[in-house]
Amino acid sequence: MSLEQIQQLQVHIRWMIRRDMAEVLEIESESFEFPWTEEDFIRCLRQRNCIGMVAEQDERVVGFMVYELNRTRLHLLNLAVARDFHRCGVGTQMMSKLIGKLSPQRRTRIVLEVRETNLRAQLFFRSNGFRAVSVLRDYYEDTTEDAYLMQYRYHQQSPSVLQPMDQMRRLAG
Repeated sequence: MSLEQIQQLQVHIRWMIRRDMAEVLEIESESFEFPWTEEDFIRCLRQRNCIGMVAEQDERVVGFMVYELNRTRLHLLNLAVARDFHRCGVGTQMMSKLIGKLSPQRRTRIVLEVRETNLRAQLFFRSNGFRAVSVLRDYYEDTTEDAYLMQYRYHQQSPSVLQPMDQMRRLAG
């Protein structure tokens, strides 16, 4: 793929269905040192408040996310993009979809945990507006590794809020 094609890659994001599981598991195993098993996915997705979505490109699953709906927040449990599609905007499109589910009346934030050693994920989430809010000591069952609790807060952008910032940018050069 050319650089231009990579930057313009558009994916279709839809609900995860049973026949997606083989591709999801392949992406999961290539993405993580301690991947979820098929049983982990099924156990999670059988819960009433758990949602799975996939990003599809030419009828191929190239990314997925699993999140929980809670009363006031969304909890991102798992997100991965196929290695061939890293840095193509797939993850950002999935995050935009998730952020679009927030509202001032109901769910106002997204939370997630990320391994302290997973700098790539930390930088990705930070670039999508997330901030580390605390350290969860010895968080993982498979290692003694800590996790960062990261959070995205809903904020409504209106033209009146953006205008002074644009004026400041012009004045600052």
